[in-house]
Amino acid sequence: MKTETKSSGALAGKLVIDLSRVLGGPYCTQILGDHGAEIVKIEPPRGDETRDWGPPNYGEDSAYFIGVNRNKRSVGLDLSRPEGRDVLLQLLEKADVLIENYKPGTMEKWGLGYEEVLKNRYPGLIHCRVSGFGSDGPWGGYPGYDAIIQAMAGWFSVNGEAGSNPTRLGLAMVDMGTGLYSAIAILLAMAERERSGQGQYLDMTLYDCAVSLMHPHIVNYNYSGKVPGATGNAHPNISPYDTFRTKTVDIFIGAGNNRAFAKLCNEIARPELISDPRFQKNFDRVTNRDELKAEIESSLMKIDGAEICDRLANAGLAAGPIYHTGEVVANAHTLHRGMTLQQDWYKMTGTPIKLSRTPGSIRHLPPKFGQHTHELLREFGFDDGTIDALIASGVVYNKRQAS
Repeated sequence: MKTETKSSGALAGKLVIDLSRVLGGPYCTQILGDHGAEIVKIEPPRGDETRDWGPPNYGEDSAYFIGVNRNKRSVGLDLSRPEGRDVLLQLLEKADVLIENYKPGTMEKWGLGYEEVLKNRYPGLIHCRVSGFGSDGPWGGYPGYDAIIQAMAGWFSVNGEAGSNPTRLGLAMVDMGTGLYSAIAILLAMAERERSGQGQYLDMTLYDCAVSLMHPHIVNYNYSGKVPGATGNAHPNISPYDTFRTKTVDIFIGAGNNRAFAKLCNEIARPELISDPRFQKNFDRVTNRDELKAEIESSLMKIDGAEICDRLANAGLAAGPIYHTGEVVANAHTLHRGMTLQQDWYKMTGTPIKLSRTPGSIRHLPPKFGQHTHELLREFGFDDGTIDALIASGVVYNKRQAS
C-alpha cells in the first residue's frame, strides 16, 4: 500500500458523505477511501463514540477509532437542527454516496428520507443505510450490535469447543462483514449507475449479513435436519482440518481431499493411514475424526512444529503455526505483503485489496474531530463568515462537545 499524499486510486473523483459511526459503516468507508474516494466524515457534536473506546489511545483518540478512520476528513455537524440539515443538503449536491447507520426512521424524521426527499433532489445519489434489522419485519427498527446479532444469527451456537457454553466470536465480524458487504453494494450501485444514470437506496442490515455468513452450518442443517453445534477448531465437513500439538508449538493442518491426506501421511511417516479403512475417504475421516487426530498427533509430538509446517507447506499442503497478534504484526510475510504499515505516528494494517495500476494509498491520517471543518466547507461553497457564524450558533463544530 503506497503512502503518497496525492489523490489516486480506482475511486478517485468519487465523493462519499459518511454519517456513520462505530464500526460497520466506518470500515466500509475506509475501504473506499483507501482506493481514492474522498470521504467526508460528518460527526455529531459529541463525535464518533468510538473515539472514547480506549485504552489504548493515541492522544485523545482510541486505537479502535484510529483503526477504521484513515483517508477521511472530519466535520462536526448537528443534524438535529434544521440549519445543520441545510448544510448537509448543500454537501450532497456534489456527492456520489451517502452512508449512514442511524436508527431506521431517523433520516425520515429529519426530512431526509430517500424516497421522500433525496431520490428526487439528487437522482444520481446512492444512499446506503446500515442498520441492525432493517425498518420492517418482526424486529424492524430495533437496535442491533455485533454480539447480539452473532447470538441471534447462530454464531454463538457453532463457536467454541464441543459442549462449551455459547461463545462470541473474538472478532467483530458481523460489523466488519456488513462493512465489506456494504462496500460491495456501493460499488455495484456505482456500476449500474454508469448505465442508468440513476442512484438507488441500499438496505444493508447486520442481521442479513450475519445469516449469509453462516456457511456451511445453515446449508448443512437444510440438507441433514441436524442442528449444528460447536466443534472447536475442527471443520464440520472436512477432516483433518484442525489444530494439532507438536513437540514445540501448536499448528493447524487442513487436508481437504484424498490426495492431500496421502501427502500428509507420507510427510509424517505414517503411510499406513492412507489405506486404513477408518480414513480412506473424507466421509470416513469426518466420522472418525477423533481417532484420526490421535493418530496424527502421536507422530507430530515427536517433530518440531516450525519444521513440520515448512515441510508440509513445501509439499503443497495447507499448514501453519498458530501465532499471537504480536507475532502476526512482526511476521516476515505480513511485512512483505504490506499488511503492517507505519507513517509518522500511525501504525495499522494495510489494505488487502491489491490493484496493479491503481493501488490503495494513505492520503489522510485519521482525523481529529472537526479537523477539516473550515477547509471542507470552503470547498462546498461556504465563505469564512458563514462558517464562523455556523460555528458560533452551534450548528457546525470544530471542537468536540462534552457528552
